[in-house]
Amino acid sequence: MTSVVPLENATFIRPPTFYISGLNNMPHAKYYYMFLCFVYAVTLLGNSFIMGTIYLARALHTAKYIAVFNLALSDVLGSSAIIPKYAEMFLRENQYISYKDCLTSMFFVFLFMTMQSYTLLALCFDRVIAICFPLRYHAIVTKTTMTLIIGVMWLISAFLVTVRVALIARLSFCKSTTVYSYFCDHGPIFRLACNDNSPNYMMAYVNVAIVLCLPLMLIAVSYVCIGVALCKISHGAERIKAMKTCTSHIILVAMFYLPIISVYISALTTYIDPNTRIINSALTQTIPPMLNPIIYTLKTEEVLQSIKVLCKRVKVNFAMEEPVKGILKN
Repeated sequence: MTSVVPLENATFIRPPTFYISGLNNMPHAKYYYMFLCFVYAVTLLGNSFIMGTIYLARALHTAKYIAVFNLALSDVLGSSAIIPKYAEMFLRENQYISYKDCLTSMFFVFLFMTMQSYTLLALCFDRVIAICFPLRYHAIVTKTTMTLIIGVMWLISAFLVTVRVALIARLSFCKSTTVYSYFCDHGPIFRLACNDNSPNYMMAYVNVAIVLCLPLMLIAVSYVCIGVALCKISHGAERIKAMKTCTSHIILVAMFYLPIISVYISALTTYIDPNTRIINSALTQTIPPMLNPIIYTLKTEEVLQSIKVLCKRVKVNFAMEEPVKGILKN
């Protein structure tokens, strides 16, 4: 039953549920949702492995890896907020979600996506100081500093997303309640409103600017500074070594920002089939969290070395336990 909420002489019509359209009239759509479940499993395993490695390896107890741990945590929580719930809905063909659950889901999906963007900016700050001010790196980028930066980023993210969701709560939905997306997406929902939704439009643009464009611009400027600093290094071997420390971060930045920005630009400039838009958006949000731990494992020497040390430690402990078990049996 539709609820009517009076507030200061205004009446807000809130539907009991929203209907998440997902992929319409697309053959074999269930295989796509099953593929997303596979992506989620790999994301969970890979990022848990990275977080476990950082926690267990003393060599990784540094300021930089506080940010890496936070990125892995955001990836796990972000994927957990979007894939299990909606994959189950589509696979069971029960695509209705309650009004409150929809707004709650929206909050957490956008919170963790915002944190992914800001954490990439924090990692960029680490690289800029390491290459441009190497002698002052350990004085500037401390564990306390990085923890403070990450903490402030969580607060800013929570504030931005809370405002976004709160503005949805002031909208009336007196016509269609079908959300043409694969989750409770901000844009498709506020466009369904039958009262003034101009503040929502404004907040959507503000969020794109603050969450995507601003961090990407700062990262781009940072790499210009890094490029200038690298040009000043006389020895080619040292220059290449410094560049290698940035490769994993550059790949992560490209994987996160380029697909999202291309989806936004194409949506603004050309007509995109709803199913194509949904597939592109879903892959944009789910594939980078799956690949991030793989890239960090393969491209970062410190992580590879720490994994080798941990494997040796496990082998030594296992070898020491075997004789003890044999003595106990005798």
